[in-house]
Amino acid sequence: MNLRPTVDIRRADERMATKISWLDSKHSFSFGHHHDPDNTHHGLLLVNNDDVVKPGTGFETHPHQDMEIVTWVLRGSLVHQDSEGHNGVIYPGLAQRMSAGTGILHSEKNDHRGPVGGDEPTEPVHFVQMWVVPDEAGIRPGYEQLEIDDELLRGGLVTVASGMERHEGETAIRIKNKYAALHVARLRAGDSVALPDAPFLHLFVPRGNVTLEGAGALNEGDAVRFTATGGQRVTATEPAEILVWEMHATIAA
Repeated sequence: MNLRPTVDIRRADERMATKISWLDSKHSFSFGHHHDPDNTHHGLLLVNNDDVVKPGTGFETHPHQDMEIVTWVLRGSLVHQDSEGHNGVIYPGLAQRMSAGTGILHSEKNDHRGPVGGDEPTEPVHFVQMWVVPDEAGIRPGYEQLEIDDELLRGGLVTVASGMERHEGETAIRIKNKYAALHVARLRAGDSVALPDAPFLHLFVPRGNVTLEGAGALNEGDAVRFTATGGQRVTATEPAEILVWEMHATIAA
């Protein structure tokens, strides 16, 4: 690949949006009936949806195929059920991956009733759902989740999902693409982390405000698409969280 170094900042208010009675969703890339032929992906990342779902509502059972889907919850909790028999509650600090493979049905709802049960959910759930293409089509559907809160508390970028060989054996859920990894950092005001070097990076700020070396302030909901560049430092100006996709390949045109 002969790539030109670029740092492409995408502001929160530039995103396409779906807002209905139970859902407030912001789309970093073309999604659903929102289609922009010039904004379909970056590297291997096809979807970066920033969703808020009201209590007692959610996504009813729907299908997926040939996609690695990673869900990261920032606030509240999300109940997952799928046609392969997996059930789980996703909450902040827990990484979750679903491999759609040959085909899977699943639902995601904000109806977690807490440890006692019986109480209606009262808090919206805020989460980011990200889709990455797999290495190969037609794999067996799968599901994995992993509590990673302790690692996040230690500071720095934490690898939470990866298919890359160099992350084998580390604390991270596995995705079926050997060229992609998702890193997350929870930052206190003044904390700073260096971005990895890769042909393609996607930085998203789902919570708080930060500054990016050489580019200035990034606010909640802002994203940056890096091509053929990396290593810049990200510094929190208030408590913040960042999601960083490191990708060493792109989707063929």
